[in-house]
Amino acid sequence: MKQRAISAIFFVIVMLGGIFGGNIPFLLLFLVITAGCLWEFTGLMFRPEGNHLLFRRVVGTVLGCLPFLAISILNPVRESEVLYPPLLAPSCLPFSLLLTMIMGIITTVFLLFIVELFLESRQPIVNMGHYVLGVVYLGVPFALLISISYGQDGYAPLRVLGLLLLTWTNDTMAYLVGSQIGRTPFFPRISPKKTWEGTLGGMVLTFVLAGLFSMWMPVFSFQEWMGLAAAVAVFGTVGDLVESMLKRSMGVKDSGSIMPGHGGFLDRFDSFIFVLPFAWFVLLLLES
Repeated sequence: MKQRAISAIFFVIVMLGGIFGGNIPFLLLFLVITAGCLWEFTGLMFRPEGNHLLFRRVVGTVLGCLPFLAISILNPVRESEVLYPPLLAPSCLPFSLLLTMIMGIITTVFLLFIVELFLESRQPIVNMGHYVLGVVYLGVPFALLISISYGQDGYAPLRVLGLLLLTWTNDTMAYLVGSQIGRTPFFPRISPKKTWEGTLGGMVLTFVLAGLFSMWMPVFSFQEWMGLAAAVAVFGTVGDLVESMLKRSMGVKDSGSIMPGHGGFLDRFDSFIFVLPFAWFVLLLLES
């Protein structure tokens, strides 16, 4: 218990320092988180493939980080400049640069097909699927977070913190409510301990917190906070189930051990990862 508490305190300090340290610390923090999630993901996916395991994990991690790195490089460092949803707006990200980034990733994927020719893998196409899934499941969502982090006046740390707090509130309250009054299994095939009572309790409290944030943190409008709460309540819950499905299919309890008592990067950010694309779409619709 003591070790778990120390890990949690250290985690909070690092997260707050990175988020409120400014544009560059924020990018470095989430680059490390992205790479950590990808390293654990490739460790799970490539476990059956014994040959060249280290090579595949390194390549999968680097490839998955490319969207985040590309947007980070294109991201304005001076906070007076603006990069905010919609990410695809010409004034935010020139189409030629966006196309170059996409083609760079696609070219890299095709080069990996050539690499697989010489690695004598028993399942080369499955390996390619793992590489691409890492980009889509982890690389792209964290790249979208860069866009979410920017408001009309530049980098806004409260936008990131608010979305994180909504996600963690949904997770934590679902667990606490479920452990107290939960009786009806929600998805027993994947997560036997998750209940309908806990899930609904977490959703309700997420909306309550979003309502409070709309008064305390005007970085989003009331409608945007409610839209983000809806994305968190639905897709945060699904994200937790998806990672549980992933770990169950691989026969492991935790994705990693970077945080003693808390598991790995994926265990800490599974819900947040799944929320990000849908939160981005909410802001795309409401901030346009």
